[in-house]
Amino acid sequence: MGVSGAQIDSLFVHADARGSGVGRRLVEHAMTLHPVLTVDVNEQNASGAGFYQRLGFETVGRSPVDDAGRPYPLLHLSRGWAGRTGA
Repeated sequence: MGVSGAQIDSLFVHADARGSGVGRRLVEHAMTLHPVLTVDVNEQNASGAGFYQRLGFETVGRSPVDDAGRPYPLLHLSRGWAGRTGA
């Protein structure tokens, strides 16, 4: 897991370890360090987006291209974001 400030930059779990809770524990640790935590997920990565949504992240935006300008839409997710509906 790579983190820059309160932004999760990357999270990779080996296929053999998926479902074991290691990804959840890593993200939960980051949550203890940052009350507001953000992550960008490729829109086509439904399992990745679902993983973060199960941990309480909400979609707060979308970009039609990735950080390199390629046509890979990104979902911007946040947990603890004060601007969300109902907060």
